[in-house]
Amino acid sequence: MPRKKEVTIDSALYINGKWIDKEEKILVKNPYNGEEVGSVAIAESEDVESAINAAKQAFIDFKNFPLHIRAKYLREIAQKIEEKKDLITRILTLESGKAIRFSQGEVERAISTFNFASIEANKLSGKTVPMDAAKGGEGRMGFYIRVPLGPIAAITPFNFPLNLPAHKIGPAIAAGDTIVWKPSSETPLTAVLLTEIIEEIGIPPGVLNLVFGSGSKIGEMIAKHPDIKLVSFTGSVPVGRRIREISGMKKTLLELGSNSALVVDEGVENLKEVIDRAIVGAYANSGQVCISIQRVYVHESLFDEFSKLFVDESKKIKIGDPMDPDVLYGPMITEKEAERVELWVRNAIDMGAKPLLLGKRDGSIVTPTVLSEVTEKMDVLSKEVFGPVVSIMPFKSFDDAIKEVNNSMYGLNAGIYTPKIANALKAIKECEVGSVIINDYPTFRVDQMPYGGVKMSGMGREGPPFAIEEYTEIKFVCMR
Repeated sequence: MPRKKEVTIDSALYINGKWIDKEEKILVKNPYNGEEVGSVAIAESEDVESAINAAKQAFIDFKNFPLHIRAKYLREIAQKIEEKKDLITRILTLESGKAIRFSQGEVERAISTFNFASIEANKLSGKTVPMDAAKGGEGRMGFYIRVPLGPIAAITPFNFPLNLPAHKIGPAIAAGDTIVWKPSSETPLTAVLLTEIIEEIGIPPGVLNLVFGSGSKIGEMIAKHPDIKLVSFTGSVPVGRRIREISGMKKTLLELGSNSALVVDEGVENLKEVIDRAIVGAYANSGQVCISIQRVYVHESLFDEFSKLFVDESKKIKIGDPMDPDVLYGPMITEKEAERVELWVRNAIDMGAKPLLLGKRDGSIVTPTVLSEVTEKMDVLSKEVFGPVVSIMPFKSFDDAIKEVNNSMYGLNAGIYTPKIANALKAIKECEVGSVIINDYPTFRVDQMPYGGVKMSGMGREGPPFAIEEYTEIKFVCMR
């Protein structure tokens, strides 16, 4: 007899401190085995209006909450996540298909992110301006303070359903803003757990509101609403562009992905270490990470050795049940996404790409693919694959490598392995990306660093010390 399916979480909307149930539901299924793991209520237009109005009314008082109180809330959120980390890790893995070892890492990172936000709440301040540095400014004192914006929208994706919301909610609370949050419909259960924690620690009703539904309906309604003062979105370029079009004069903070490049320069000796890092950087979470390694440029003197070693290690990866602690990655988020990746690879090969390792698809699981002889006309190189596919290309000179890194509509992170300080400095100066990671992979991120990109990778920066500037505005004071 097959095991009875278990509904782990059946949740409602959370608006103005109350859980509001609806008849229509989003069913959440385990991407690995298709079993139902929960459901959440689908918001209607009036629910979105209620959530935004609740955030607007809560802001009247919350904007004046002392910094130490906001900081205390954030510390307590971090503490509660720590207390419930086993449950959160399990639910995160069940609904997203992320390997449990990386889910554990995400939970730990979210704890850090809320703690960093707490620190920034206590540091929120302005600066004096020397008025008499300008003729006519004598006899005046000038300074500015940072003030909260108002209700903000957080629209978050499936691939980091806890830590990416933490990067939006944490700085908003620190700044004194209120929040309307729409998580991905693929991974709403982790959002429920975080919202329950925020409710438990006693944040006033209306400061955080949680709604579920499609991006095209619910997300757009939130983004274009006049009472929302900032939209923070992580996701695809087309959706980010649409948010910019409909959001009017409000601030937008967009993180839109990449096709991140890794450069391995002439003279790099520790190829084993580089490849060990690159394997994780390319394949963790089935490659469904904005800064996954998609393009690898290797000096021609190392190309054959690097390619062979990378393919050999790719073959050794354990793939399967994400609840298995030894598994590197499991399924993609949906079978449709796996089919898309399969199609992109097939098209690239039809156009002349050479498969060094050709992956296979079994349902929503795609095994590693390594390609060479790719061109910018192929989607696997020019677009964001968001799957376990890597292209390796040789280069003659370091200048050529930098040119190829920049030959992209994206610009999020680039990883540069080089023993030459001159080349490291050249990469720092010339790479058209938000972060240049020297002697490590481009998938590196810690949560207090400024994170964001240029070109089609978006605008603005996350990381609590920097995001809080996005979530506040300057009010200048001149006293005569």
